[in-house]
Amino acid sequence: MKKHFFLLAFFFTIYTTANIHLPKIFADDMILQRNKLIPIWGWADANEKIEVRFNKQIKWTKADKNGKWTLQLDSEIAGGPYELIIKGFNKVTFKNVLVGEVWICSGQSNMAFSVNEVANSKEEISKANYPLIRHFTVSRDMSSLPLDDLKSGKWEVCSPKSVGNFTAIGYFFAKKIYEELKIPIGLINTSWGGTVSETWTSREGFESSDEFKDMIAEMPHINLDSISKVFNTIISKRVEILQGSKISESNVTKFKDVKQFNVSWPEMNEPELWESQALGEFDGVVWLRKTIQIATSDLGKPAVLELTKIDDEDITYVNGFEVGSNLNWDGIRKYNIPTGILKEGDNTILIRVVDNGGGGGIYGEASDFRLTIGDHFIPLSGKWKYQVESVKSDIGPNSYPSLLFNAMVNPLIPYSFQGVLWYQGESNAGRAFQYRKAFPLLIEDWRKKWNQGNFPFYFVQLSSFNEANGNSNAGSTWAELRESQTQSLRLPNTAMCVTTDIGIPNDIHPTNKQDVGKRLAAIALNSIYNIKCVSRGPVFKNLEIRNNQIIVTFENCENGLTTPDKYGNLRGFEIAGKDKIFHYATAYISDNKVVIFSEKVINPIAIHFGWSDDASESNLYNKDGFPAEPFRTDDWKTITQSEKYKIVK
Repeated sequence: MKKHFFLLAFFFTIYTTANIHLPKIFADDMILQRNKLIPIWGWADANEKIEVRFNKQIKWTKADKNGKWTLQLDSEIAGGPYELIIKGFNKVTFKNVLVGEVWICSGQSNMAFSVNEVANSKEEISKANYPLIRHFTVSRDMSSLPLDDLKSGKWEVCSPKSVGNFTAIGYFFAKKIYEELKIPIGLINTSWGGTVSETWTSREGFESSDEFKDMIAEMPHINLDSISKVFNTIISKRVEILQGSKISESNVTKFKDVKQFNVSWPEMNEPELWESQALGEFDGVVWLRKTIQIATSDLGKPAVLELTKIDDEDITYVNGFEVGSNLNWDGIRKYNIPTGILKEGDNTILIRVVDNGGGGGIYGEASDFRLTIGDHFIPLSGKWKYQVESVKSDIGPNSYPSLLFNAMVNPLIPYSFQGVLWYQGESNAGRAFQYRKAFPLLIEDWRKKWNQGNFPFYFVQLSSFNEANGNSNAGSTWAELRESQTQSLRLPNTAMCVTTDIGIPNDIHPTNKQDVGKRLAAIALNSIYNIKCVSRGPVFKNLEIRNNQIIVTFENCENGLTTPDKYGNLRGFEIAGKDKIFHYATAYISDNKVVIFSEKVINPIAIHFGWSDDASESNLYNKDGFPAEPFRTDDWKTITQSEKYKIVK
């Protein structure tokens, strides 16, 4: 009896101390990549023997001294459902596993943008019965050091109940691919709104780059908590020097008191996010203050304070009285001012802005930033005084490089997949010229890390959004960023989806994600899946100058050029002479070319097309329905050439 007791105790100890587990990307309902070796990995006891069974395959391996193990299953054709079984001292089983096409969807908010938010979302959701489409959401997380596993995440089967939270671009891409191929499609959504490309690139990637190696050398090899403390100290000292006073929440009473106002407060432009101004990279609480004049004749009239959008939250006061508040970063602020609050002469507007991460401050159209009294309005755009109440102690994903790569990409490696869909760049627009190196570096870095060759990397060019009224003569950071994206096509197996025609000038998040997904799918169908179709719009090829006219030839228009304008008038073209001043041009299609001229430019030498923040008026297409890519023919200096990514210090 005693002998049996000890045997039972021995086996009980083995089974309870064994700890076979796999990364969270492995779960019920997952999809594995077809026609490629399938990496499987995880952890167990040191030197533990591991058996993996899948479909008709059985493979063995052994955990190393640290308990890490990995093996590769042979490639499989599309199919399922199967079980993936891993045995050691214990057993792990994943059910309802399919084999098909897997795509990683990454970037910032326009990739995170969900099906719930798209135009016609109710109808789209009601029809989303696609059990062979699966979606994995990577939970948002940051780390200063590479992680082995995700914080959390789960695979979901596409249905009307689940699809609302899917990445919209990924879903409409997958839907089109599925309709053509009728095989399982898996989406791995690892995205975070408002993020720069540098947070998605690994430390090793930067170390291999002449452009960034000096920068990354300043990044300490310490954990996030330690970095957060250093970051908070650095930001606080910088802000205190900038505003000439100590940061203290005890100052709030003085901030709100109209009579105790200190005229030495520094100034910033509004509406404009403060990251692009002297305050710079900063999350926390800021008070904004402006004094306006009210005439006696306006007293007693209905008054509405319009503050466009504020990222993230606000409480707004007029002459010390709270008139409104809003917690939604993209909500339009319109606050009615009760009768009796406004007075003759000086009136003070105070806005307490809370920025929880990413961009911060007031943004949107200057024309929507005003005080309306009766039938006229007082513009509020321009200089506002400010003072910082507090600095948010937690660092954000843009505070240092590699934070999201370490936490949201590295744990996925070496999961096998077909390609990447990428939508990001809005947050890099202020450093658009450097994006020529930053974005290709990211692509090459991911390819090197995965060691799966030059896998397809398809990206969305920035859509139309009137960020700062940027244009050819004032300069446009968004146009420059689009140009940098176009130049990234020099890398092999890359492709770009143009969306300037389906943007919303006053909304950075266009709701038409259906066409974006379809255009990306056309690229994949044509390039990977042997379903030949046109997948790109007209691309500038060359020009010929004839007196005061420029004749432009395009590629990707074998079936002809066209425009939806019923009179055949093309918009979006500008030309300039030696003075480098651009003028809107008359343009029309002739013999599958575009003829451009302007009475204001006698000897034209350069063309711009779609060169503005908001390029939505550009209306040149090929007859296959794809818009022409924005371009310029000059190499004149742009406004972001001197802007560089720097570590906060």
